[in-house]
Amino acid sequence: MQKLFQISTRGPGLYEFTRELTSWLQEAGCSEGLLTLFVRHTSCSLLIQENADPEVQDDLQAFFSRLVPPSTHPSMAYLRHTYEGPDDMPAHIKSALLPVSLSIPIAGGVLALGTWQGVYLLEHRDAPHSRRILAHISG
Repeated sequence: MQKLFQISTRGPGLYEFTRELTSWLQEAGCSEGLLTLFVRHTSCSLLIQENADPEVQDDLQAFFSRLVPPSTHPSMAYLRHTYEGPDDMPAHIKSALLPVSLSIPIAGGVLALGTWQGVYLLEHRDAPHSRRILAHISG
């Protein structure tokens, strides 16, 4: 069973879509199996991360921005792929460092996440985008 989720972003940040996944599992009547998620883009990532304190999301975003700054930053002068804007190649680098797919067990009809865990799309580009995530249930 598969479903394509579409997440609208407003620029860099973490966009939680745990509720949407949970609703789909309930509609599908899936009680156990394995959910695989795959983002179909090269400038964003998927994460399982804390969803209780928004400062965690802010700190993660600040860390990755510091780790891989825009191509206009002097430390990034070696980059050649710059014609799509100063955020493009850094977005590709972040996407290469972070997961673009996740596997989450389904138990008792719900995602087997920890108490404070949520599923996020991590947008690396500055402009708004419409991101597509393919979800597949097996088992």
